[in-house]
Amino acid sequence: MKSKLKNGFVFLLVSLFAAGPALADSDDVKWVAQCLKDNKDEGAKVEVVTKYCTCMNNKMSSDETRSITVWEKANPQARKACEKEAGWK
Repeated sequence: MKSKLKNGFVFLLVSLFAAGPALADSDDVKWVAQCLKDNKDEGAKVEVVTKYCTCMNNKMSSDETRSITVWEKANPQARKACEKEAGWK
């Protein structure tokens, strides 16, 4: 299990920094890592959860103070769009 989480975190970092002009900062990494932890038992592959969390993070404003997990509850359209983008079934 630790290996999966570690692989997911590495995938997350690569995904965030490969995003081109939308460069990730340490705050983005922190929020996405927390989202990965919050969703680790949801039954989706680490890659899918990483894509979902990254998508949600990108939809949030940079001055947002709520976690992705809290923010997604108030933004169901963004959640649905990111689920679709990530391939979450």
